[in-house]
Amino acid sequence: MSLVPSDAVVVDELVKRYPKSPVAAVDGMSFAVGRGEVFGLLGPNGAGKTTTIGVLTTRVRPTSGRAFVAGVDVVADPVGARRHLAVVPQRNNLDRSLSIRQNLLFHAAYHGVPQGERERRATELLEQFGLGERGSEKVDMFSGGQMQRVMIARALMHAPDVLFLDEPTTGLDPAARLFVWDRVRELQDSGVTVVLTTHDMDEASELASRVAIVDHGQVLALDTPEALTKSLPGSATLEVAVTPLLGGEADALVRALEELPSVERVERVETVVAGAGHDHPRAQQATSLPPRTAGAIPAAALDDEVATGRRLRLYLEGDAPANVAPVAERVVTHGASITDIRIGTPSLEDVFIHLTGRSLR
Repeated sequence: MSLVPSDAVVVDELVKRYPKSPVAAVDGMSFAVGRGEVFGLLGPNGAGKTTTIGVLTTRVRPTSGRAFVAGVDVVADPVGARRHLAVVPQRNNLDRSLSIRQNLLFHAAYHGVPQGERERRATELLEQFGLGERGSEKVDMFSGGQMQRVMIARALMHAPDVLFLDEPTTGLDPAARLFVWDRVRELQDSGVTVVLTTHDMDEASELASRVAIVDHGQVLALDTPEALTKSLPGSATLEVAVTPLLGGEADALVRALEELPSVERVERVETVVAGAGHDHPRAQQATSLPPRTAGAIPAAALDDEVATGRRLRLYLEGDAPANVAPVAERVVTHGASITDIRIGTPSLEDVFIHLTGRSLR
């Protein structure tokens, strides 16, 4: 790929093979991140995200290919590259023997920030992250969300051009998560480039101007979250709650709905036993169906003795409201009725599943 001087991060045909692995961890990956951009790197476990970030942050040496941060070749000049970047890991790696202010000052001193400047930055960042009154306290006195804020503040002490965030809000409560999101937006506004790895599709949609979905060491798709969701087969969704149905009748209805011209695929997102409470052992089930070319699951997988209501999500080509009538007709033909209907569009999570599959890694 061509190198653009304004790009903050460039990965060019990157390959990383480990001696004992039969497949490459990274297999010809290429992408670029513009300066001041929040860029999401998404993929299942083992997709190559961690290795790619390891190369960019100088912890992993690639087998071949090139990688640049702020225009600096991370292989040829790792020391120079580290001056321009910072990493916030998923796991807490703060020094528990130091106060949080000392953690910040030690980091800045390591990167050569003059004493007066690092004192000023520590005060400023602790205030920015809502910790101004707690600088003298030890790490053990802080919650998970507070420690995450300390780690981000520490990473910013040497004013990096590029900040790598690894799962920044995993395990945080909603308020702490929103606080981190606001700080990421502020960093973008100030010109800092943020590369975000996350399994939270809402987080990627909210923060990233572009996302790359990777798997098996390669980039499968790269675009804005909006463009990716529009590219998914089935540009709209129609979700219907149908009751009552026996197991075999549910299979027949699914097959009938899949035969409609505008329906790309049908997915069972919920099963509720008719007349049962939420805690009933069969009150919550999820069974996903592949595209119609793969056929429906066997009726034997369902309990034919129990009458149930089912929530079905239909992925459609074309206008969702126009499909309400034909869908309702098929439901009635199969002796059931619609108790709820919702119209929506596919999410980034739907794109992720469509590209990487549903199997656990």
